[in-house]
Amino acid sequence: MPASSRNKGLDRAITRRDFLDGVAIAGSALLAGRTSPASAAPASPSPYPPALTGLRGAHEGSYETLHDLRDPAFWTDAPAPADTGETYSLVVVGAGISGLAAAHHFAKARPGASILLLDNHDDFGGHAKRNEFEAGGTHRLGYGGSQSISSPAPYSRRAKALIAELGVRVADSERYLDWSIYRSKGLRQGFYFDSNTFGSDKLLSHQGRPEFDDTFVASAPLSETARRDLKRLTTERFDPYPNETEAAKRDKLARQSYLRFLLDAWQVDPVVAALLQTRPHGYYGVGIDAVPAQDAAGLGLPGLQGLGLTAKSGPGQNLDSIRSDEASDYFFHFPDGNATLARLLVRSLVPDAIPGRGLASLITARARYRQLDCPDSAVRIRLSSPVVRVRHRDARRVEVTYRQGNRMKTITARRVILACWHNVIPYLCPELPQAQREAMACGIKVPVVYTNVLIRNWTAFERLGLSRIIAPSFWHTSIALDFPVSMGAYRFPRTTDQPIVLRLTKAACKPGLSARDQHRAGRQELLATPFETIEASIRRELDRLLGGGGFDAGRDILGITVNRWPHGYSCQYNSLYDDFWFEGRTTPAETARRPFGRITIANSDAGAYAYADGAIDQGLRAADEALSMK
Repeated sequence: MPASSRNKGLDRAITRRDFLDGVAIAGSALLAGRTSPASAAPASPSPYPPALTGLRGAHEGSYETLHDLRDPAFWTDAPAPADTGETYSLVVVGAGISGLAAAHHFAKARPGASILLLDNHDDFGGHAKRNEFEAGGTHRLGYGGSQSISSPAPYSRRAKALIAELGVRVADSERYLDWSIYRSKGLRQGFYFDSNTFGSDKLLSHQGRPEFDDTFVASAPLSETARRDLKRLTTERFDPYPNETEAAKRDKLARQSYLRFLLDAWQVDPVVAALLQTRPHGYYGVGIDAVPAQDAAGLGLPGLQGLGLTAKSGPGQNLDSIRSDEASDYFFHFPDGNATLARLLVRSLVPDAIPGRGLASLITARARYRQLDCPDSAVRIRLSSPVVRVRHRDARRVEVTYRQGNRMKTITARRVILACWHNVIPYLCPELPQAQREAMACGIKVPVVYTNVLIRNWTAFERLGLSRIIAPSFWHTSIALDFPVSMGAYRFPRTTDQPIVLRLTKAACKPGLSARDQHRAGRQELLATPFETIEASIRRELDRLLGGGGFDAGRDILGITVNRWPHGYSCQYNSLYDDFWFEGRTTPAETARRPFGRITIANSDAGAYAYADGAIDQGLRAADEALSMK
């Protein structure tokens, strides 16, 4: 092994595991406040999915069958399906938030109805993924995808009602989320200037606002021209279109990228644009080169302050036109992100699967995966079972074929809800009308990576005065201390000598291409990048960022879970690339989600809206359509 690898700790044992059985986890009493061993379910010899580390998200075994399904020879080579004789009132394909919400709504309306959810992953929740860490008696949670109850637009009435029904009081968020922990230590946001882009390597802190403070600007490795342009961009009320109506301004902004707006209208130094390039990653999965200028204000980007735009004008629903105080106030973060929503829904459907009562008990409860698919349960959840075909057997029955290991199995249902992502549905259900299949193909999923790194302590962050770092040139472009949330028996570490989870994120994009082409290229990058390469970059880049605070990757990293999502979040419409934005035509999502016979369509793809409330809304709509069938 090269010396450089040894220095990064790649030759040292950490808690990264590709296999961790249930006996080991049960023996360690994974989270404080769990049920006692006497009352817990018997330990399973199978891995406990939330505690698996290494490469997760779209993990090995979850996607290969679906990739094979694209090959026309799939059914020639596949083993003949065996009819299990099982029949259900409803089969839901996909056990993410949308599919779980659909099953919950159907079960409430039809108590005792037989329902089966099938999912290709080894865990439920879809992108709402829970990560658990244990090292030397330390127990920590992280989220591997869907982050929070939040949205740039007000939550719908139905989504709010479901969340309240599940026992979540969003208004209590401040009881659990304590940002004062970081503020009391003087921790701020940092920005890492790399020599390739900015001429020198330098880590600086700032307030995290668009108006970078004078100290930051003066210390940044920028030319005098770039400093002047940054100051001008963040403070001046400049209107590049003084003689245009507001509608005309909106139209211009919607048809040009924010990057072009900076370079053409403001004529800033390109280095200033590089400083802001990754700001939209968390919303769009692409940078400012592929985001319309109209969205700048909603993304916290400067430059529109002098145009005199009102809050809700202009075509479509870009971020700046749908944000509201109501949306900003409706926020809640669980220690494992929206995995708690998924777990609440699973508990409502299969109560024996997650012991305890109430929200507080759920946070530290150990899911009993053996209970998910019990024959005597009205609702069953069958994991590691990718569906490969859905077709009508006759006017009242739908045949569903799925794969388990090397075997193909067939079941029947009175109704089917496809709560899986749209790109795969035409392969599962080729009998769909051509126009509907084409509409589904428009929704190219946004590839993202959510990585959780358990570190020995966070004294390096305290010494550097930082809680989050933006590093545009790194593989993970955002590195942050976890949300300071304590709920029930789960307690966030309040002192810096305790282990903590770092949140690292990456939008796999390729600046210069169209948004959808960036998503396609990013997907290929993620599928081709092995865990070992990602781990090496994490160690190298954390040492580079935090070494000045005394951090050493070989000593301080205790565990790594990389939640890789090549087919990540739903692709939202973008006025730069979607002509129907201006024309008022039916959107592809509206065409794609039409019911077909006894099959209805859910998932956030069906609304082209990548937030948990969108997934809930589409699941409830699809369930309503299924309930209307006799």
